[in-house]
Parts: sequence; structure tokens; C-alpha cells
Amino acid sequence: MRPSAEALAALHAAAFTFPRPWSAAEIAQLLDDPLCFLSHRADGFALGRAVAGEAELLTIAVHPDAQGRGVGGALLAELIGHARSRAAERMFLEVAAGNESAIRLYLAAGFTRIGVRRGYFADEATRIDALVMARDLGAAAP
Repeated sequence: MRPSAEALAALHAAAFTFPRPWSAAEIAQLLDDPLCFLSHRADGFALGRAVAGEAELLTIAVHPDAQGRGVGGALLAELIGHARSRAAERMFLEVAAGNESAIRLYLAAGFTRIGVRRGYFADEATRIDALVMARDLGAAAP
């Protein structure tokens, strides 16, 4: 059974303070989009979108109490499977340049850095670059 947008938003808020967590309305809009797909567990979720042979990891959130226990890797692997089932050949993502644990997760899953978006994550006081990463979905993750 799919969790509610409110439950996912609460989980997103527990996992993120910057950039700001997504609202239930924002998550509900993505869940209603036929191009989007969800992987979820009680302690985390990942949202992706696939169109025209390409997929994008929109967000991945793991409750702080479950971080470092393989939840993110399992969610990412499942999301990659969903993307493949939708005929995506490549997956992209953006990650905050200083988010070392997420970067390690993506590198371990076979993603490589392909670019930088300067100041991509921002609020009134802070601007953080995003690393753009991608991986071919034809090959199994390392």
C-alpha cells in the first residue's frame, strides 16, 4: 500500500532541513504524475520520473535513525529497477556538493559526476552547488 503524501512529507522533513523539505502538496502532485514512480519503506522513500528514455531521481529521504543502514542503497536499487521497467536507459540526479554520504551512495551505485549547477540549492542566506550525476541503466550496479 502506498503511503500518504502527508506521511512522506513528514519523513522528508525529518531527513532534510536544507534544502527545505517538500510539502505534502508537492509530493501529492508528483505521486499523481503518471511519469513518476515511488520506492518506499517505513523509514525512507525515493521518487523518480522517467520520460523519453531518461530517468531522474527527484528525491531520496531516509529517516535519520535509519541512515547508514543500507536503506538508501536499497531504495535507490529499487528505483533504478522501476526506471528500467519504464524503458529508461540513463538516470540523472542532483546532489548538494557537500552531502558526502549521499555522494558515496551514488558513486557506489555506479553514478558518475557529469557537471555542476552553481548555487542550485538556495534559500535567503545560503547557496550550495549541486553535483549533476548520471549512470547508464543498461549495466547492473556495482
